[in-house]
Amino acid sequence: MSSRRLLKAAEAIREVVASSILTEMRDPRVRDVTVVGVKVTPDMREATVSVSVMGDETQQNLCLRGLQNAAGFLQSKIATRIDTRYTPRLQFKIDRGVQQSLAVGEILEKIKRERDEESGTSNPSGDAPASDAADDAAPAPSDTNE
Repeated sequence: MSSRRLLKAAEAIREVVASSILTEMRDPRVRDVTVVGVKVTPDMREATVSVSVMGDETQQNLCLRGLQNAAGFLQSKIATRIDTRYTPRLQFKIDRGVQQSLAVGEILEKIKRERDEESGTSNPSGDAPASDAADDAAPAPSDTNE
């Protein structure tokens, strides 16, 4: 199967799984879930669904367990909405990309604050000190005509 067809199938599976989780699942363990992406094997027999779950580690593991228990239900939704020879067997995994990007943002913010504190504790605005600014400015016009 061509990679374009696989990508289209993966996107269709992602849409079906995301909408089914949002509107049809009643499992209280499955909350605050975002379907990030789907990877399908070339023979279309298996699909790995990457999900992002808001919450701590225990909430994520609980939600992942709930999704794995509901895999058959979600596979039946895929079978009714997508016409393929095989209905892929779903596997779920937590995508840590969102958490990692938040952690990187926090680290960058911390570095920025530390640099601001080091460079200008006497100047909270972060601008250059007045003596440096005067040196960089254009020379003032002289009163004498040369």
